[in-house]
Amino acid sequence: MPAELKTTVEAETRHAKGRIPLADPDADLGNLRADILAAMARVLDGGSYILGREVAEFERRIAARVGTAGAVGVASGTDALVLALLAAGVSPGDEVISVSHTAGPTVAAIRMAGAVPVLIDVESKTLCLDPDALESAIGPRVRAVLPVHLYGCPADMERICAIADRAGIAVIEDCAQAQEAAVSGRQVGSIGAAGCFSFYPTKNLGAVGDGGLVAASASEIVERARQLRTYGWTRPQFAELPGGRCSRLDELQAAILNVKLAHLAEAVERRRAIAQHYNSAFSDLPLVLPHEPAGRRHVYHLYVVRCDRRDALAQHLDHAGISTGIHYPYPVHAQPGIGSGARIPGPLRVTEMLSGEILTLPLYPGMSPGARDAVIDSVRAFFGKA
Repeated sequence: MPAELKTTVEAETRHAKGRIPLADPDADLGNLRADILAAMARVLDGGSYILGREVAEFERRIAARVGTAGAVGVASGTDALVLALLAAGVSPGDEVISVSHTAGPTVAAIRMAGAVPVLIDVESKTLCLDPDALESAIGPRVRAVLPVHLYGCPADMERICAIADRAGIAVIEDCAQAQEAAVSGRQVGSIGAAGCFSFYPTKNLGAVGDGGLVAASASEIVERARQLRTYGWTRPQFAELPGGRCSRLDELQAAILNVKLAHLAEAVERRRAIAQHYNSAFSDLPLVLPHEPAGRRHVYHLYVVRCDRRDALAQHLDHAGISTGIHYPYPVHAQPGIGSGARIPGPLRVTEMLSGEILTLPLYPGMSPGARDAVIDSVRAFFGKA
C-alpha cells in the first residue's frame, strides 16, 4: 500500500499550506473560538471539574435532541459502547453480532465488555450491517446486535430491530459517525435499546479532545450506564454493579460541546451540501458513490467512494496536493488483536472486496468552495474528464 495512504486522524488533519486536508477540525471551529474560550473560562472559574453543570446540561440537551429518556456523558465513544452493552445486560461469554467492515473500536468494545464478537457482512450499497446475514447468525449465546451507522449513513434499523425483537436480543447503535442521521424522521441513537456517540475531534460533533455518550429510551439503561461510568456505584462509595469503571465526560469538553451543539445542524447541512456537489460532479465517472436510501438521512461524516483503481487515484490526488484516506484498510477479522476468536457464521464477500476499493475524499464543514472544486477537478482529470 502506498505510504501516502494514511488513516490516522493526525495524518489526515496535518497539512502543509495550500494542501487540502481530509478533515480540518481546527478550521471547523471558525467563529466559535471566542465562545469556546469563554466557556472554558467559565468552567475554570466555576471550580467544578468533574460531572458538573456543563456535563448535566449537555446530557439534557442531547437527550432532548436525539429523543431519548436520558443520556450519559463518558470518556470516549469506545467507552460508550462498552457501558451500553453492559447496561443492556451483556455478560462475559455472551455473543454480540456486529460487522467486520468498521473502525476497530466497535469490536474492541465488544471484547472489553467480555463478550465474543460475531462478525457478519455488510450491504454493498450502504456498507452497513446486512439484515439478510443477521437472522442466520443469531445463536443461543447471542445477547445483542451492534449495527454501525457507517460514514454517516444509517443502517436498516427497521429490519434489524424487527429481527432482534423476534430473537429477544438488544440492539445497541454505534452512532459514532452519524450524529444527526435519521431513519423515517427518528434520529439514530433513539431507535435501539441504546445509542453510542463519539466526540472525537473530527466527528460531526467534535470536542477538543476525547469524549462519548450513551443515550437510551429506557430509563433503567440510562441509570445503569450512569452507575457503571463511576465504578458501579449505586450510592457514593458503594459499588454494587459489576463491570463498573471510571469513564466520565469532563466539564471542559462538555462546555466546548455545549457551544458547538448550537451550530451542529448548520455544520451537518454544509456536509450534505458538499456531498451533493460531489455526487453531481462524479455521477458520470466509473466510481461507486455513497448511497442514501429512501427514508434515511445520511450526514456524511466521511465521503467514501469505491474505485477499482483506488491506489492510482489516491496517488494522483496526492500529487495534486489533496489528502485522502482509507476507512478502513483492514477488516476486523483480519486483525489478530481484535479479530481472533470471533465467530464468523457466513461469508464476508462485500467486506473483503471493500478494503481494496474504498477511498475517502476530503469533506468537512469549513471546506471552501475552492477546495471542494479542486477535489472535483482533480478526480475528474484522473478519469480524463477535465
